[in-house]
Formats: sequence, C-alpha cells, structure tokens
Amino acid sequence: MDAYFATHIIYVAAVFLLAGMVKGATGMGLPTVAMGLLGLVMAPMEAAALLVVPSLLTNGWQVLSGRPLYPLWLRLRGMMAGICLGTLVGGALLLPAQGGSVVLGLALVLYGLLGLGNVAWSVPVRQEPWLAPLMGAATGVLTAATGVFVLPAVPYLQALELDQEELVQAMGLSFTVSTLALAVVLAAHDAWQPAAAGASFLAQLPALAGLLLGQRLRRHLQPQLFRRGLFLVLLLVGAHLVLAGP
Repeated sequence: MDAYFATHIIYVAAVFLLAGMVKGATGMGLPTVAMGLLGLVMAPMEAAALLVVPSLLTNGWQVLSGRPLYPLWLRLRGMMAGICLGTLVGGALLLPAQGGSVVLGLALVLYGLLGLGNVAWSVPVRQEPWLAPLMGAATGVLTAATGVFVLPAVPYLQALELDQEELVQAMGLSFTVSTLALAVVLAAHDAWQPAAAGASFLAQLPALAGLLLGQRLRRHLQPQLFRRGLFLVLLLVGAHLVLAGP
C-alpha cells in the first residue's frame, strides 16, 4: 500500500475517532471537528461527503437513546422545516467552501466566549412559533455554505432552557435533519459518488467507537462542567477554523 495513502487513511480514522469522542461527551461537534481537521488534507466538498454516514448514524443514535421523541418533535418541528428549506435554498447558491469555514470559525469563537462568560439568553414560549423557523433557516444556509450545522441551532436550543438530556436529544434531532438535507444537496451537485459513499460508511466505525468513549465520559460530568465543556469545544474548534484560514 502506498505510504501516503495509508497515512491519509490513518489520519481520517483518527479525526473521526476524536470527533466521535467530542460528540459523545458534549452531544455535538462531530461535523465541526471533522470538517476543521479534514479540511487540512482535502477539499471541503470531499470532507462534507465523508461526514454524511457517520453524522447520520451518531445523531440517530443520540436521538433514539433519549426520552420519547414525539413531544420534542412537536416543539421543534418548525425549526426542522426551516433547516430543510434553508439548506436546500442555500445549496442552490452555496456549497461547502474554504472561505465559509473562516466565517463559521469566527462565529464559534464569539459564541464560545459568550458562553464561558455566562452570557445567557432565553426564548419565551410565545416566541417559539415564529423564531424557530427563522433559526432553522439560518442554520440551513450555514450548513450549505460550510458543511457544519451548529449555528445558530445550538444557541437557540440552549435558549429553550432544556435539561441536559433534552438538550442532547434536541441537538441530535437538529443535526440528523441537517445531515439528511446536506446529503440531498451534495447528491444534487454530484458530490455523493459511490467512492465517497463507501468511504463515508467506513468512517462510521471510528466515529462510533469515539461516540461510545465520549458517552462514558459524559456520565461522569456535572451539568455545569458539561456546559463549560460544550462552550470550550466550540471555542477551540472555532479558533482552529480561523487559524487554518481559507
């Protein structure tokens, strides 16, 4: 086997193992970490295609391993519809591009600093019917531009003041819908070829291993430590995206 090819495979496997651990511990971070690190060795479109199966599988696991889903779905369905529409519309105009990763990185750094500084906000229940679709649509557009779907979805979900387990499940639901919508966009632009699909299926193995390790870690985290860890992950990944540059 060619040495460069073998090194490339090992690097990709290590990235998905690390990204899976972050997701298992914090409930998020697989696409963000993976896109940031894979972008060092491959084009953003190629990295986004690799993400589809690991992201779909780990997020589906996250959704189904929590409480009954239907009540949460009823509350968040407007946001889910906005994610689908925003991703599809954004996909007609934008694709995961290197410049978009810098913009996303700056947003992640800002949000991580605000969170670590305990700057919090909340969304009154009466505002959810109109705000949820807008947050979903904005998330969808950023998904189409960057291949990452944490903003503004995660800040919005945190503003709903869900408990730790509900928040993890809600993020899993949001990320699952975002992954499916991104897969449709990639397929429409011929970025979901058989080779990419096969590599994506293989990438799920280290991602799942990392997820299980991260979940074991999360059981030992206190809620406040969990929250700070979540913001720290956002800050570090955002700083990496900015420093990596276009």
